[in-house]
Amino acid sequence: MPAPTDKPRNTAARQADKELLFKGVTCALIGLVILLAPYVARSDSVRELMAQATLVGWFALVLGIAFGVLYGVRRAQAGRRQP
Repeated sequence: MPAPTDKPRNTAARQADKELLFKGVTCALIGLVILLAPYVARSDSVRELMAQATLVGWFALVLGIAFGVLYGVRRAQAGRRQP
C-alpha cells in the first residue's frame, strides 16, 4: 500500500509535466508565428520588422521543441517506474 505522502508528489509531478507541455507548445507556436510573419504581412514596414526578429523566432521554436522533448523524457521515465 503506498504511503499517503506519495499521492500529492505524484499529482505535483503530473501538474509540472502538464505545465512543461503547455510551455513547450506555447513557445513553439510563438516561434512559428514570428518566423512566418514576414511571409504573410501585408505592410512593408511590418514585414521588415518581423524579418529582423528571426533570431527570436528560432530561439522560441528551439526552446519549445526542447520543452517538448523534456516532457517526453519525463513521461517515459514515469512510465518505467510504474509496475
